Amino acid sequence: MDSVTQAALGAAVAGAVAGRRCSPKILLAGAALGTLPDLDVIISYGDPVSDMVKHRGFSHSLFVLIPFSLLLSWGWQKMRPTRFSLGHLWLLVAVCLVTHPLLDSFTAYGTQLFWPINTPIATPSLFIIDPLYTVPLLLAVLASVIWRDRMAKLCSAGLAVSSLYIVWSLVAMNTIESRVEQQLAGTPFAGQPTFITPTPLNTLLWRVVVKGEHSYLEGLSSILDADVEIDFLDKPLGTWPKGVVSEHQRMLEHFTGGFIRYDQRQSELVVSDLRLGMGEQLAFQFALAEKSNEWVAIEPVRVESPRARLAQIPNLWLRLLGSQDIDANLCHISECPQQAVPLVSRSGLLRPVFPC
Repeated sequence: MDSVTQAALGAAVAGAVAGRRCSPKILLAGAALGTLPDLDVIISYGDPVSDMVKHRGFSHSLFVLIPFSLLLSWGWQKMRPTRFSLGHLWLLVAVCLVTHPLLDSFTAYGTQLFWPINTPIATPSLFIIDPLYTVPLLLAVLASVIWRDRMAKLCSAGLAVSSLYIVWSLVAMNTIESRVEQQLAGTPFAGQPTFITPTPLNTLLWRVVVKGEHSYLEGLSSILDADVEIDFLDKPLGTWPKGVVSEHQRMLEHFTGGFIRYDQRQSELVVSDLRLGMGEQLAFQFALAEKSNEWVAIEPVRVESPRARLAQIPNLWLRLLGSQDIDANLCHISECPQQAVPLVSRSGLLRPVFPC
């Protein structure tokens, strides 16, 4: 999640755990602890693929954070004694640190909670920025600064509301998952790996990716849809060249759970993470191979994806509200004739009137 959310969560957790000993300084310390695991972004692992895959690694591991919280609490108590017992201080520090990666595990990117075991954990029921999760925490922390005699209770209330929102997001995701299973039953895509995650800033409109053998389906489904059938768009997955060995390609395959796409763009082979983005606007794309006479692996190069346009927002908002009034094929406008007019299908993805 974003830094503001993690700071608000850390502050609220610190206030709740501190109880009657809570103070503005405790809230500030909790906010700092809540953002601490993300300092791994300053570490360079040598190439863009490694930087992506190894982010949220050791600094988000329960096997690291729990012992670190004990060491930090002991050092804190030795250097600057507090009103807390060592056990109470350790609990406060540990919970502030640990709730950070636990929250991150509810996003599409995933979190290596059990590093050095290299298995990203992800239950992607939240978008990386969601005001409906963050605002209750911020309000609780701000209110506790004003009404200091109720700090712990207000922080606990904010945590309760935000936690209920996570529960709602899981219920909504399960609802969409049931729709997908029912619609694909009896088709070649039945039982195939499926990735479901909310679209930006909400938990009503969900993006669905179903990975087949040679192609994948992509579409959007809103909790508010009257007709729950999803208009899927079928797109090729592409293939990695036989005989070409790339450790970075293997890393991406493992990290994404196989949800990647291969596109030949001129002489380069670009690998895209299908989990993060929409349509052709995929957040993580890397050139990993190059062809002259034959394909050879190259050092990873980050490829910029097309930027989302503000003009998309009203259409996506209408799709969120259940609008099913338009129909189209998926294609990014920037790749098409200038006279193309942006529309949205029930899949909710931008396309031009003219074919690409």
